Amino acid sequence: MVCSLANSVRASVNAKTPPAPAIPANKSALREPVEKLCRDVLAPLVHADGGILFLVSVTAEDVHIHLGGACAGCPGAAITRDRMLEPAIKTLLPKARLTVTTGFRVPEGAQKFDVP
Repeated sequence: MVCSLANSVRASVNAKTPPAPAIPANKSALREPVEKLCRDVLAPLVHADGGILFLVSVTAEDVHIHLGGACAGCPGAAITRDRMLEPAIKTLLPKARLTVTTGFRVPEGAQKFDVP
């Protein structure tokens, strides 16, 4: 299942994500493309396995994503991070470090991405 998700994210990222832009000075301009990627590509893939994706913070150096729902405490979250989330985030912010947390407690200020 994870391999098919990884292939799906690669195809989705390649089809929907424009080339990596120069890193803007404005933090909201930096967060906006990451939010779009999470909303359009990553959240639906995480939701397909019963998970919930939250975007906690975005800076030029660090992106923090929290996985809840069925992903809370799941050992497969490490594979999701390495094969799906990190490659997608690196298309937008190649030098950013991705931090992924899991659990039922959602970090304060996290933005939830609901899937219709």
